[in-house]
Amino acid sequence: MRLFRLLKIVSVGLRFGLDRMVLDADSSGRLARLWTVLFFWRRFREPRAVRLRRALESLGPIFVKFGQMLSTRRDLLPPDLADELALLQDRVPPFPTAQALALLEAFYGKPVDEVFRDFERTPVASASVAQVHFARLPDGTEVAVKVLRPGIERIIAHDLALLEVAAVLLEAVWDESRRLKPREVVAEFAKHLADELDLMREAANCSQLRRNFTDSPLLIVPEVYWDWCGKSVMVMERMHGIPISQTPALLAQGTDLSKLSRAGVEIFFTQVFRDGFFHADMHPGNIFVAPDGRYIALDFGIMGTLTDVDKNYLATNFLAFFKRDYKRVAQAHIDAGWVPAKTRVDEFESAIRAVCEPIFDKPLKDISFGKTLLRLFQTARRFEMEVQPQLVLLQKTLLNIEGLGRQLDPELDLWKTAKPFLERWMDEQMGWRAVLRGVREEAPAWAGTLPQLPRLVHHALTEPSRQQAAIREELGRLAATQRQQGRVVILIGLLLAVLVGIELVRLLG
Repeated sequence: MRLFRLLKIVSVGLRFGLDRMVLDADSSGRLARLWTVLFFWRRFREPRAVRLRRALESLGPIFVKFGQMLSTRRDLLPPDLADELALLQDRVPPFPTAQALALLEAFYGKPVDEVFRDFERTPVASASVAQVHFARLPDGTEVAVKVLRPGIERIIAHDLALLEVAAVLLEAVWDESRRLKPREVVAEFAKHLADELDLMREAANCSQLRRNFTDSPLLIVPEVYWDWCGKSVMVMERMHGIPISQTPALLAQGTDLSKLSRAGVEIFFTQVFRDGFFHADMHPGNIFVAPDGRYIALDFGIMGTLTDVDKNYLATNFLAFFKRDYKRVAQAHIDAGWVPAKTRVDEFESAIRAVCEPIFDKPLKDISFGKTLLRLFQTARRFEMEVQPQLVLLQKTLLNIEGLGRQLDPELDLWKTAKPFLERWMDEQMGWRAVLRGVREEAPAWAGTLPQLPRLVHHALTEPSRQQAAIREELGRLAATQRQQGRVVILIGLLLAVLVGIELVRLLG
């Protein structure tokens, strides 16, 4: 089975000329010329990026998903490949309803019609990993039931094994591929897939995001119904809204598109800088708009997280860009440890200036926030910047948000919209608000410590004297031992002297 799959991958690669992509990178060109002679009948009119996309589509949903993930690695891929792979769509036919019913019956231990009041047999959405059916709980609550594809774990394990072999072979035959880190990319892909295959993890992500935006005027997140959830089944509140890509329907609903685009920016920066927990798969298929104009988030399989160090790095860089303070940008990278400490700040600053300064000759509304961040990563790569997976997800999300925002409002000025939020956040992190927040966070610990304070102070004051007393006692013991040992030595010396004297008298006599 695996051999046949491998042969299919090889045949698809040859059909779309993927081998030429590797051979064209051969600096000498000799191997490429030999290969051209051997396969003289092949002619490719389409660009290499298009051929790569079509090859992945031919290989099936797992490879399509791999291509989608690759499109986010703009820090590694050439721009033409990344742009083309971003066009991949996860179009997968639904699996038979009978299989979905059998899986649900095995999970719940009884027929589906005894679990739900109603269960729609026709799926409303289908992807490579799961599909969704609408249903009603026994109390009439409308829900969406997400069901994993039967046998998907085995299929994914099989294709991942082939991808890992391909990555090893690529590194062995193509020196340039080592910079692209194919094995690390495959490992990252495997991690994302493992997360998506556990629907309890996705349900937990959904629940956390909903809690973060409780009573939000900007974003609605469905409620999770835990009693009906498991690793292969997720049941959540059914959402009613219009897909964000359907602009005419949004206008007919009376939605203010300009306001909606600004709200999307605020939602993104709130997730990133307030919570450090953000939806990392915000393409148009995962976003609806409610009748009241709020966003509706769906599909929580891929979420990003940021530490306080990450957030400070990003805020510092964004604000430094606003002020054209390129030295601050360079120093922020070195301080974060993402470029080697040996890096000369002035050289790094000069490289960043060369990339960024031209964009400031344009009106702010014409500057791409996401592409500016991308250029920064590409420049940093020349200075041996380490790839940060959490920032790659962030970059992907930021590009999605910017694209959606400008689709809704072509005049959207993402920088102008984001700047007040970032300045307020930095003030809250470093200004007097940060002090007050620190006091509030530490107050519970202080409340437990204050009653013990007199005892702790007394202990601190008396501890030195106790230690000194213990040291004096130990020194006294050692001195006594030394005196005793001294007396023994003297006695032994006297005894030896007597014995030597006796021996001398005997010899002389």
